[in-house]
Amino acid sequence: MDRKSNPKLSDGTLLSDLINLETREVKMRALSDPELFELEMERIFAKTWVFLGHETEIPNKGDFVVRDMGSDSVLMARGADGEVYVSLNVCPHRGMKISTHDVGNTMTHVCIYHGWAFKPNGDFIGAPVEKECMHGKMMTKQELGLKKARVAIYGGLVFATWNIEGPSFEDFLGDAKWYFDTLWCRTDKGMEVLGPPQRFTIRANWKTACEQSASDGFHVLTLHRWLSEVGPYRKPGSEGGGGDLTPEMYGTEVYTGHAHTMRCIELDRKIRRLTGKDPSELSIKEKLEALPPPGITPEMLPEVLRRFSDDQLRVMAWRPPQVGNFFPNGLFEFVYIPSPDGVIGVMALHAYVPKGPDKLEFVNWILAEKDTPPELKAKMLRLGVQLLGTSGMVEQDDSDTWPHQTLAAKGAVSKHITMKYQSMYENNRLEGWPGPGDVGDGFTKDDTQWRWWEYWYELMTAEN
Repeated sequence: MDRKSNPKLSDGTLLSDLINLETREVKMRALSDPELFELEMERIFAKTWVFLGHETEIPNKGDFVVRDMGSDSVLMARGADGEVYVSLNVCPHRGMKISTHDVGNTMTHVCIYHGWAFKPNGDFIGAPVEKECMHGKMMTKQELGLKKARVAIYGGLVFATWNIEGPSFEDFLGDAKWYFDTLWCRTDKGMEVLGPPQRFTIRANWKTACEQSASDGFHVLTLHRWLSEVGPYRKPGSEGGGGDLTPEMYGTEVYTGHAHTMRCIELDRKIRRLTGKDPSELSIKEKLEALPPPGITPEMLPEVLRRFSDDQLRVMAWRPPQVGNFFPNGLFEFVYIPSPDGVIGVMALHAYVPKGPDKLEFVNWILAEKDTPPELKAKMLRLGVQLLGTSGMVEQDDSDTWPHQTLAAKGAVSKHITMKYQSMYENNRLEGWPGPGDVGDGFTKDDTQWRWWEYWYELMTAEN
């Protein structure tokens, strides 16, 4: 494979042959090619910031979980100093995995092959029979530690990158931080995970899930149509469901650079049903009191009002981000679920971990603010698992399509068919929209998914 600014695959196909920037098309082959997958691991997952989990998964010193940064296994561990560290889960002696467990607690990680030992922060402790110096004398102990990644913790979320001298995490977030703060940084104590993440394997290319996670709203009308037939949008007393998901397709879609996107869905209809009043007659505070952000209780609302600017609060009460992504492989959902107990907010995080050209691991976390009452946490967890979990009704729909796409991408003819992203916003930026980024208003379009592919192409063709 020729790895220049326009990489060439072994059959002579150039990367630029797979994507048409003018007509907004991507050839299906991009969802299955093994050579392309290896290039993605090197040029995307080994270079950009990657979401790994939440710091409350490892609350105590010595706690660790094993995660993946692309095709590389890593240890995410809490060190003796209380800080979070991410190290390559590969012994520098003979390449054995340091930990063969998914989770645990230890202050000394010992390789089962030759017994080399390491601290949770990756530092080398030593080899067995110290007086014999079985690690040799050619390299110092400081040089024999595990390979360490840069780590950033944002709102409890743990990100890491191998690009030690690359862009900062703040640069990676860019303007998305203005919106993401309203999701991850809402209270003084912050969030916590409600138990370990769910995980299951899907026979699909990672990009099938991730380009959808870039705020694809259109698929909801058909793939999730049961929501209007038997689900929470069903019209009571109507034969066959009678609900209509079309209103949920209207709102604001935001792209903020680095392929971070979000769908900001109108809340006025919900607030009108809850209060019986015209939302335009209500203050921002009154709207938030009528329909607090997902996971926020009335007792937490003063913290929310204190932490954010008037413009951010306006978005939270009007069109908050409810579904979106962080590049390359993370998705978030902050949704309002009607229930017999009223509207309950559910917060979920997904990671779509590449496991090969035609395999991904779906990892799902359900979260809550730490101050949430235990009984409400239990309801949020139950609803989150039922709808958004690995066996949830929504995710069963989504994960059914991705393997079919991946299989089609292998066909001698079908691999040349193109995926099309040609439904574009043609209106101007929404008047009065207070947030940053490129903003589309109205019925959902393809723009955010296409911008995901544009950034994928930018990274894949960047000079090393």
